[in-house]
Amino acid sequence: MPENPPRHRRRSRGEQRRRRKARRRRRTWAVTTAVVLSGAITGYAVARPHSGPSHTRAEPRALRATSAYASVSPSPSASPVPEPMSLESALAPVTDLFGDNEMSVAVQDTASGKRAAFGDDTFDTASIVKVDILATLLLQAQDAGRRLTARERGYAAEMIENSDNDSTSALWTEIGSAQGLDAANRRLGLTQTRGGDGTVWGVTQTTAQDQVRLLQNVFGDPSPLSSASRAYIQDLMGHVAVDQAWGVSAAADDDSPTALKNGWLQRSRTRTWDVNSIGRIERDGRVYLLAVLLNGCSTEEVGIELVEQASVAAVTAFADAVTGSG
Repeated sequence: MPENPPRHRRRSRGEQRRRRKARRRRRTWAVTTAVVLSGAITGYAVARPHSGPSHTRAEPRALRATSAYASVSPSPSASPVPEPMSLESALAPVTDLFGDNEMSVAVQDTASGKRAAFGDDTFDTASIVKVDILATLLLQAQDAGRRLTARERGYAAEMIENSDNDSTSALWTEIGSAQGLDAANRRLGLTQTRGGDGTVWGVTQTTAQDQVRLLQNVFGDPSPLSSASRAYIQDLMGHVAVDQAWGVSAAADDDSPTALKNGWLQRSRTRTWDVNSIGRIERDGRVYLLAVLLNGCSTEEVGIELVEQASVAAVTAFADAVTGSG
């Protein structure tokens, strides 16, 4: 039976600084994307430094009705939503780097509602399911006409900001485990996500496109989640621990507000890693919802590097297509 995602040990501030500097050095690579169109090859050169979320907090934890992020929803012209454009060509330089690994990516431009995707397989969520668990808890609290208790808020903060597994297991039981999660996901429009068996929430199955649907419910309107519930999740995702501020934020502009949740899980039988990242980023004045799911990595660090390269390549190609600058 696969295990839940391991808890990261708390690193010293000096070690965190060294790791961030090393990541910035590694991110000077350029991802060159070749798109073959009518026999012509067009290249994209990308070199995007990482920009993580802010980690300062000036007020006590509470369920707030205001948010640092503007609510996003596709314009009326975006409905009905067309099939997403393919990211296969854009991601070829990344997928060519590994053998048996599998990856799926989905991205949505919040202004137009346009989408792009690569792959439609299901993946282990690892710790990204924690956003879904919190959304479920908040929906259940809304149905009961109550606010979260102090205990629930404490668990929620630890679960999202520090990816604490004990807090997650407590809330997983409270929401009714997979049955509660699946019921909430039907309301959220997640059609390809199924809760993990028993207590093993980390092997909940999902797709990249379902994770973008979840993000649309968290950052968009209309949503079954109230404005206060959405603001609460957004706030926690905007304050993840420094050593977990990697992933989709690699594709964001420097110093722009980023909200994310990452997941990492080493499988007990193969000893390979699942590494995932979901979140909201800003790039060149536009807002994107992005999910990158990856399994079969030899190490966690390799998985993180591939997730970040995929994030940059996908958003770069997609942004060019959306804005017509490609």
